[in-house]
Amino acid sequence: MNVMAGTRERTELPQLSVLLREAAEPLPHPADAANFGSRFDRFADAKVLLLGEATHGSSEFYRARAAITRRMIERHGFTLVAVEADWPDAARIDDYVRHQAPRPARGEAFVRFPTWMWRNLETLEFADWLRGHNERLPEGERVAFRGLDLYSLNQSMNAVIDFLEAESPFDAALARERYACLFPWREDPARYGHAVVHGGRESCEEEVVEQLRRLLDLRLAALGEDGEEWFDAVQNARIAVAAEKYYRALYRGAAESWNLRDRHMFATLQALLAHGGDTTKAVVWAHNSHIGNAAATAMGWRGEFNIGELCRMAHGEECVAIGFGTDRGTVAAASEWGGQMEVKTVRPARIDSWEHAFRHAGFARSLTDWRSPARRALAEQLRRTLLERAIGVVYRPESEYLSHYFEAVLADQFDAYVWFEETTPVTPLGAERPEGVPETYPFGL
Repeated sequence: MNVMAGTRERTELPQLSVLLREAAEPLPHPADAANFGSRFDRFADAKVLLLGEATHGSSEFYRARAAITRRMIERHGFTLVAVEADWPDAARIDDYVRHQAPRPARGEAFVRFPTWMWRNLETLEFADWLRGHNERLPEGERVAFRGLDLYSLNQSMNAVIDFLEAESPFDAALARERYACLFPWREDPARYGHAVVHGGRESCEEEVVEQLRRLLDLRLAALGEDGEEWFDAVQNARIAVAAEKYYRALYRGAAESWNLRDRHMFATLQALLAHGGDTTKAVVWAHNSHIGNAAATAMGWRGEFNIGELCRMAHGEECVAIGFGTDRGTVAAASEWGGQMEVKTVRPARIDSWEHAFRHAGFARSLTDWRSPARRALAEQLRRTLLERAIGVVYRPESEYLSHYFEAVLADQFDAYVWFEETTPVTPLGAERPEGVPETYPFGL
């Protein structure tokens, strides 16, 4: 940004804050879930409601999404919660909340870095609420909790084999042979990608694709059997295919690996909507960078797309994306990938950022919705380009500008925005199982 442009932005931002102050609607604390959630009834016509977060470790974002989701489930017929988590791990919660027998699994759930992203008190409380809600419903009407991500290569291969052991030991043996190509790398699949791209090793693509084809053939021959179990097995086989490609793509460029991952998450969401039937309505929990329209950000300008952009293309006005933001506070994050969780101080937002404008609107918590024709003037002001902050599971405040800010046109990125002036970290769960919860509790605590 040149000096004159920077000066112009500094003089215009106070005007933007005035417009935001007039349009923003104060929100109660998300602990008052019923009151908080009721402010979002206007979005209930969506088939896909995308709820973001500006960090992966802020309690207020989790509690706000939980309150909104509860309202959508209780009052507006939403039957699917799909989150930025691995499919097998989310399946533990899904079995718990839908009162199902636990699916075969090896080891505990949510133990891969970053454990605190889902293994936290905020997720536990929502899972407990959803289990209680589902208990009163017939089995076929219970709300599902699903994972969209693709990092579960080892777990997913094991899930396919375990499923086939019960269905066809012969096919289970064939699956072991095909997946044997990847077994040496299953604890650190990124090394597999490096070995293929830079070490001259043959890829395992043919083997994992062939296993998916075989499973689809078997499913077609068994249409009269339990569709849920087959759906789960096929999804795990799809993850093996996507993960194999992803770990190779990691070494060919950031845009390619990002696009492959978000394409997989979008395809998983579409498969879940189709599996649930025409009346299925989904709430998605993922980072702003996944649920906001990438075409309105620097991500899209450099060739990346995301779930939000693909959902807009597929569902049009039946897709609503709500971004979340904060100015300052503390957050659960690591200093480097694979590092220990720390409670880090979030710096006040830069003066040339969207967060700065919302901070100076003067609300501790607010909802700003610019979809109405009456908000056209605001929407036009939100179509300028400013910086936006994204904190994932790693936060580096010492290099915040380079590491965590990108340019975005807010009005085209989201349909509405939830603001928390100050946020606090999620509460990670310890190694013990809380007293009184069932042995099937999803985190294996």
